[in-house]
Amino acid sequence: MATRSKIEWTQMTWNPVTGCTKISAGCKNCYAERMAKRLQAMGQKRYINGFEVTLHEDLVELPYQWKTSRLIFVNSMSDLFHEKVPLDFIQRVFNVMERCPQHTFQVLTKRSKRLREVSDQLSWAPNIWMGVSVEDEHVMYRIKDLQNTPATIRFLSCEPLLGPLENLDLNGIQWVIVGGESGPKARPMHLEWVEAIHMQCRQAGVLFFFKQWGGVHKRRNGRELHGRLYNEMPNLTNYGYQAILEEVDVYKIAEKIHD
Repeated sequence: MATRSKIEWTQMTWNPVTGCTKISAGCKNCYAERMAKRLQAMGQKRYINGFEVTLHEDLVELPYQWKTSRLIFVNSMSDLFHEKVPLDFIQRVFNVMERCPQHTFQVLTKRSKRLREVSDQLSWAPNIWMGVSVEDEHVMYRIKDLQNTPATIRFLSCEPLLGPLENLDLNGIQWVIVGGESGPKARPMHLEWVEAIHMQCRQAGVLFFFKQWGGVHKRRNGRELHGRLYNEMPNLTNYGYQAILEEVDVYKIAEKIHD
């Protein structure tokens, strides 16, 4: 199960695992849960279990079929480091990513403690970007867990941003995504929270991607900050880190990843 994605910072989603459980404030209005229940009601076979954690064995090797380089968000409908996902399954997913150097994989988790615990048992290829969600000050410990992994590109997803994040430890972090919550019960995001994170990224030389203001009508609210778009994101050139700072479309960036 892989689809073109409307998420601004990726191209494709690949979901060898679906389903999850809530662990922090950012999970309250989970879009993946809402989507899973809708797909279950439509009779989609992959979601026969609704939002229960489900392993899709037949999808683990799917990236082998894609020859053209792609930017791939791994498990947009789950969390690869969920406690119900066996370590050997996580290892298989990482092994597939390692063997597909033509692609760049973006893995994002809220379960940073487990990530840290099993990190040394995983194959960390340069084309595997690792991120953690940091929605408020109560989960800033996730940053330290991420910093203790050997990922070449480490990133933070401050979405949905639910409060101020002062004194972020950005040592060893290459990229920060910021976005407001969207959907029918979206909680507000304040301008000063975004500005503070942007300033911290500038001071630390960290790339900044502003995804959206969110809200009930996210398209109406747009994704400009102070009249401009911030589409900064990492790039990998010959397996070395290189910053992309200019304003370019995410798909054009993706085309450069393995040139």
